[in-house]
Amino acid sequence: MNRIVHLALKVEDLEKTTEFYQKVFGFKEVETRKTRDHLSRHLTDGGGIDFTLIKYDEGTQSAESKAAGEGPCIHHFAIEVEDVEKYASELKQYGCEIISDPGVIPVKFRAPGGTVAEIVPVGRYKKTNSNK
Repeated sequence: MNRIVHLALKVEDLEKTTEFYQKVFGFKEVETRKTRDHLSRHLTDGGGIDFTLIKYDEGTQSAESKAAGEGPCIHHFAIEVEDVEKYASELKQYGCEIISDPGVIPVKFRAPGGTVAEIVPVGRYKKTNSNK
């Protein structure tokens, strides 16, 4: 069954926001990495969802950076699927706008209703459940 595995917030201050979620809610940092035009800081609350704070590079104009709006916001969520190509084809059949550049995985898209989501292959996000 497909499932939501990731939620990303677009933030203005990565360090201050990280500190907030760590000190107030006890979230733990899993990793921080540079991806294309942004830093991604992956956090966990011990559950099964990858909670990521993203800070886009100053002046970036990529479609992904602008997809959810200019300021801080819930940027997107990810749905894990067995076959990314199959689901990308279905997205197009439903008239979804593909936001990601061709060939880029994950495939970000604008769903009916206007929200931004992405499809990812199984295993894209580390399992952070403390019941391993």
